[in-house]
Amino acid sequence: MAKGKSGYQIDMLHGPLAGKLLLFALPLMLSSLLQLLFNAADVVVVGRYVGKQALAAVGSNTALINLLVNLFVGFSVGANVIVARDLGAGQEEDVRRSVHTALTVALLSGVFLMAAGAALSRTLLELTSSPEDVIDLATLYLRIYFCGMPANMFYNFGSAILRAQGDTRRPLYFLTAAGIVNVVLNLIFVIGLQMSVAGVALATIAAQYISAVLVFICLMRDQGPLHFDLHCLQLDRRTIKRVLQVGLPAGFQGLVFSLSNVVIQSSINTFASTVVAGSTASANIEGFVYASMNAFYQSALTFVSQNYGAGECKRVDKILKLCLAYVTVCGLILGLLAASCGHTLAGIYAPGDEAVIGYAMERLWFVCGPYFLCGIMEVFVGGLRGIGYSVVPMAVSMVGACGFRLLWVATIFRLAPSPATLYISYPFSWIVTAAVQMTFFLVVRRHAYAKVAGIHSIEGPSAEAS
Repeated sequence: MAKGKSGYQIDMLHGPLAGKLLLFALPLMLSSLLQLLFNAADVVVVGRYVGKQALAAVGSNTALINLLVNLFVGFSVGANVIVARDLGAGQEEDVRRSVHTALTVALLSGVFLMAAGAALSRTLLELTSSPEDVIDLATLYLRIYFCGMPANMFYNFGSAILRAQGDTRRPLYFLTAAGIVNVVLNLIFVIGLQMSVAGVALATIAAQYISAVLVFICLMRDQGPLHFDLHCLQLDRRTIKRVLQVGLPAGFQGLVFSLSNVVIQSSINTFASTVVAGSTASANIEGFVYASMNAFYQSALTFVSQNYGAGECKRVDKILKLCLAYVTVCGLILGLLAASCGHTLAGIYAPGDEAVIGYAMERLWFVCGPYFLCGIMEVFVGGLRGIGYSVVPMAVSMVGACGFRLLWVATIFRLAPSPATLYISYPFSWIVTAAVQMTFFLVVRRHAYAKVAGIHSIEGPSAEAS
């Protein structure tokens, strides 16, 4: 499949970087936006055609779902990094082992999450103070949603593997097809068959399985080192160790971040369902801004991993500078635009309900406006993981963002219990964490570059790039 090998890859090791980073990031950005459309379609349909209790039921699950899946999605970050490094270093046999081990882990983790989600849904919702008037609907939605976890995990790992060689276009095509199916099924199940939250959950998992099957076919047809063969599924111990060295801290960081968000969601759930619905609408709008910025985190992670694996340290510095510039501009424009147009955007989720829209607007200005700070923090994390540091960024994020938010809830929020008091904790936590991540990168940069320069026997100036 020559086209599959040459037509979709990006040469990350040679030539100008600015255009290539955008060529990589833009399809990834659109892919992330389409993934969010799965949930946004759910929220819009139930908000318009079922009611605000159903809207709150779907929205109150978001933080909990992220809590349960982020640890395993973090493992896909590890797969992306080690495959990209091995591709950069020309180690094709290691790439093949990594592909099959990573996809085996994806399938096993998906089955585990499906079983755990089905068994523990109501208990977890009770622990997060889900409102009494929505908990039954929320439980039903969550149990059905987790039946799609095997597909969710396979897609995330498979697309991470494709990204390692610069292929962000085919995952976009796959999600486009799945997104169309999701929207059509939402309309059929909810409006036509009156299935309420069960309908939107079924539509979502149908779309997840379609995208997973398309990634599966893509990898099976690949004629290069990313070729996937079902008969070669394995759990190679050395590969698992390499994946976990990057993926476990990344996943644990995501899990703890989600835990802090669950704590905040639990605090939001103590208010009326109107507040919960407004927060849900705002969180969905914010997600589109974050997905755009997260594309540059993924770009930094993959480009840095390949170039660091090849010993191209000057290019690592250029990659980070460009990604920081892109994420700042993107975050400022999209964040302020979303907040400025918040009334219209929130009205999509809760048409005519001024109370819900008002609570959504309040959150948008506190969280969405300064979202570029989160993007800066993420780019430094991507750079650190790409050069082999994953544990310290995890620890910094846990203390600087998660610990800060938990402390905020226990102190400031308790003294002044209002939604605004909760929302303002986000930008403060991003500022603290981004500053520490940047400082750590500057401290370890010289040592990391000297290490890879020794491995590749490159000249001193390349390891001391400015």
